[in-house]
Amino acid sequence: MAHDASVKRALRSAYIHDCLELTTAAELAKVPLATARSWKIKDKTAGDDWDKARSAQMLAGGAVDDVVRQTLTMMIRNVQAVMLEIEQDLDMKPAVKIGLLSTASDAFSKNAAALRRFAPETDVLAVQLDVLKRLAAFVHTQFPQHKEAFSELLQPFGETLANGKN
Repeated sequence: MAHDASVKRALRSAYIHDCLELTTAAELAKVPLATARSWKIKDKTAGDDWDKARSAQMLAGGAVDDVVRQTLTMMIRNVQAVMLEIEQDLDMKPAVKIGLLSTASDAFSKNAAALRRFAPETDVLAVQLDVLKRLAAFVHTQFPQHKEAFSELLQPFGETLANGKN
């Protein structure tokens, strides 16, 4: 299926300027992931490297704090995308959901730890994420019968933490 050039531009913009993962950008643009990958590879061959443009966009903000905020925003969006996918997949077993949430939490924690050197305020977020990770592991091993309920609570609670609300 041929796509209008504006669809490709929107996908590229979401990936580069909004720092969305390619899978998320493809979903928003309503194109198959394979098509998005193909466009990205073809453009790179033609001299338009989306990844370099994305890095430049992040750095163009100027201050290190801006880059840190953009990186955290990107990670939060990706963790939220994972949580949304988990929530919408009714056939996914709770143990698989917890595993995906744990992986997403781990990736986020590692990213936050790396950024902590540049923006000390991320320490609070790193501690929160570590607690969530430990709680997920605890529920998984000690209360497996509550995995699904925990999974339902984790997304809205994570959003509350990310927004700094009580």
